[in-house]
Amino acid sequence: MKKKVTSTDIAKAAGVSQSTVSMVLNKKYNVSFSRETIDKVEHAAKELGYVPPKRKTKKGVKKEKLLVVFCSNLTNPYYVMLLQGIELRAKEQGFGLFVCNTQRDLRMEERYLKMMWELRPLGIIYTCNPSHCFMELVTELAQKIPVAIVNNQNEKMDVDAVELDNSKLGRIMAKHLLDLGHRRVAYIAPPLTARQKQRSKRVEGFLKEYEKAGLKANVIIKAAKEEIDLNVAHIDSEYKIGFDLTQELLKERSGITAIVGLNDMIAFGILDALHEAKLRVPSDMSVMGCDNTLFARMHKVDLTTIEHFVIFKGRDACDIIMKKIASHTSPYSDIEPISTYHVEYEPQLIVRGTTGYAKESGKREKKGKN
Repeated sequence: MKKKVTSTDIAKAAGVSQSTVSMVLNKKYNVSFSRETIDKVEHAAKELGYVPPKRKTKKGVKKEKLLVVFCSNLTNPYYVMLLQGIELRAKEQGFGLFVCNTQRDLRMEERYLKMMWELRPLGIIYTCNPSHCFMELVTELAQKIPVAIVNNQNEKMDVDAVELDNSKLGRIMAKHLLDLGHRRVAYIAPPLTARQKQRSKRVEGFLKEYEKAGLKANVIIKAAKEEIDLNVAHIDSEYKIGFDLTQELLKERSGITAIVGLNDMIAFGILDALHEAKLRVPSDMSVMGCDNTLFARMHKVDLTTIEHFVIFKGRDACDIIMKKIASHTSPYSDIEPISTYHVEYEPQLIVRGTTGYAKESGKREKKGKN
């Protein structure tokens, strides 16, 4: 009878300690190992024909069907709507959710990702693009655990995605304002860093439309400083970006007739700053947001915004995970299928009471809000 290969055998072959072998083979990444050490251990295990022991489970204990959701910011209703869509579908299928709120902190994101090897959920959903420095780790996870991402279109990823064309959202916003005669406008955004490409794409789409009209130089882009993303997000973080940067704009006396917020939360801050400055919306200044969150629909707010079916995207990301789980448990043949799903919704402009004709256009203005 062939002798069973142990971790001690692998340690001798790899020239490392038995505890190192144990931690590497069990994916205990709370201790850092060099890529060379990991490769040596894995190579020795393979050469010796090591078979991992089957984990014992207590009889009568049913394992929870668990999905993990990575969120970057739970203070923005956009992410709450995505979660709602995911949870509705997960509940129907008897799954529980474990939410990892990374707060856009790279250390938190890495910590949660490394926990996945031990937690072993049945699926992982990212509600935003993973940080680029962890894409290799996410791709590695996706080989063992079904992963779906609600991501910015044109990002190159080797995992399943529900795509959002952020550039198109920006173009729709710009077209609406140009149709109303707004020739000098401002766009207020959170930090436009390399890590947050979805934000930049939205701004780029907006600028593209104004460039086509020969008015790109008339667009003022005001983005918050990068350190805002490095701090833990407060409930009013994005609202404050809109409020504070609007106050700066008004001091500059730029002659703008419309201000756009990258999302609804920023637009709410813009509206309050204009109210404090005793400027009427939309007679003195038009305002737009994006995401069509619950508060945008409230009568006193009445925000013009973009609907891009956020809850549906959450539901579809969950559907992708369910399909991937099914393909794992009911294989068509001895070969594991590799499948990629791409879902995209056509965004729609929702015109409400915060946008009207620009004063200089000579067209009849809508009645201003107090």
